[in-house]
Amino acid sequence: MRPAKERRPNYRQVVACAVSEMDHHIHTLAEKIWGYHQMKHQLEKADVILVLCSHDKKVAERAAQLFLEGWAPLLIFAGGLGSITRGMWDAPEADQFAEIAIGMGVPTERILIENKSTNTGENILFTRQLLAEKQIDPQKFILVQKPYMERRSFATFRKMWPEKEVLVTSPQVSFDEYLGGYANKEFSNDEVISIMVGDLQRIKLYPEKGFQIHQEVPHDVWAAYEELVEAGYNQRLID
Repeated sequence: MRPAKERRPNYRQVVACAVSEMDHHIHTLAEKIWGYHQMKHQLEKADVILVLCSHDKKVAERAAQLFLEGWAPLLIFAGGLGSITRGMWDAPEADQFAEIAIGMGVPTERILIENKSTNTGENILFTRQLLAEKQIDPQKFILVQKPYMERRSFATFRKMWPEKEVLVTSPQVSFDEYLGGYANKEFSNDEVISIMVGDLQRIKLYPEKGFQIHQEVPHDVWAAYEELVEAGYNQRLID
């Protein structure tokens, strides 16, 4: 007898399952921080699409799609191996992201790669150096990043390259979709929340260090942060 064909759960079922496994209050707190991290900028035509690479390869797909839709004529991938990917991959983030874009149809001659940077600040700094070496002077950038890294990426860019215009975007998914079927499978939902919490702490602390412009953090967002830290989502905090 032929064994019954295994039925795979559909995408909605996967999302529902991921959300149901999380405590409702924790989910509410994390979703509040998720919403704050996103800038919700309206896309405009630009000179460059600059991708701040990471462990999330879906960001590469978003950037490639924006290029193919004609939002900018040049696509830059910036990222070596950061604090997270250093323990996951051997090849630089930017090299892997570029391969994805080329596979989607982006011409190689329209791609630049910066694959030495290890953090967001270096992403911007090393990209500036790369463009200067090539005597390219773009005036307007579209930054592409993970959904919960939009605000910090924007704040870093504005600090390090204030004379340029910039807007930021990310893959267009909800918090539940990200948890249920979008995030890198090597990370649990709890780990994703810990990363989000760590990024919010950096938004608060980094302006004093000269790394970012100041971004006001609403009281309810910071209260959610404090509750999540108290609940144990503190693995990605800095001293």
